Amino acid sequence: MSWPEGTPMLHHAAARFARNVEAMSGGRFSITVDAPGRHKAPLEVLGMVRSGAYEMGHSASYYYKGKDPATTFFTTTPFGMTPTEMNAWYYYGGGLELLEKVYARHNVVAFPAGNTHIQMGGWFRKEIKSVQDLKGLKIRMPGHAGEVVGRVGMKPVSVPPGELYTALERGTIDAVEWVGPANDIKMGFHKIAPFYYTGWHEPGAELHVFVNKQKFDALPDDLKVIIAVAAKEVSIDILSESFYRNVLAWEEMKQHSDIVIRTLPDDVLELFKQANDDLLDEVARKSQLAKEIITSQREFLNKAKNWTTITDADYLRLR
Repeated sequence: MSWPEGTPMLHHAAARFARNVEAMSGGRFSITVDAPGRHKAPLEVLGMVRSGAYEMGHSASYYYKGKDPATTFFTTTPFGMTPTEMNAWYYYGGGLELLEKVYARHNVVAFPAGNTHIQMGGWFRKEIKSVQDLKGLKIRMPGHAGEVVGRVGMKPVSVPPGELYTALERGTIDAVEWVGPANDIKMGFHKIAPFYYTGWHEPGAELHVFVNKQKFDALPDDLKVIIAVAAKEVSIDILSESFYRNVLAWEEMKQHSDIVIRTLPDDVLELFKQANDDLLDEVARKSQLAKEIITSQREFLNKAKNWTTITDADYLRLR
């Protein structure tokens, strides 16, 4: 897995997946979960699975945009789909078929395996009051969102999860985006950076289980189905656990620290939206497969957001 040992929800998801596969197979299929402390390559899980160095992995698809830009969009995109919308797209809107098409090129079979819900926008040492405050600001933000912030003058950097606290503490980075309260409180970011920004960049981040294609194809059909079912179960479970633990962690954060919640200014968000649209268009022009995914997601989201507005959004307003 890409996550440090004991990471809330993320490690739980990998461990739960392994336990469920073994239980459902009656002990025929046993999976050992190794953290980066053992394999030393948290952001190279896809490569290890592709080569067969590991038979399976648990990671985030957007970590591998440098190898294949089409992988980015299976995790999330800024201003994109919520977890409910993402699940609908994956399981009924053609997402799984596109996931299979992309990862077949990498000798991998991939499954959605853990949505972390709407993620927070990150911890900042200084308050962002205008577009000018973004200039030169170094932030840990991976995936497509990292490219978006780079286009507006920020400096996105890739830092392995286990090194994030030290990088923020030493000033190697000025801000860090991780997940949400339950994960962030364990990392201790609130001790260093007081400004906690609401999310815009990862509205429904999906993690994935990767399986080496030769190993997967060699399995009997019942074990293939068990992998798929266990991945789907853990995807729903981590979404539920994330929401629950974030509720509790936020209550704790409010009581024991001087965190200041902020939402980015409207002009900053509009700049991000424009940069995101421009980047999606550029990627679509360069890669036919990426275009197919982007088009599929845009078309579904354009329909889904109308229904989400008159259901979720309107209900939350009433409540």
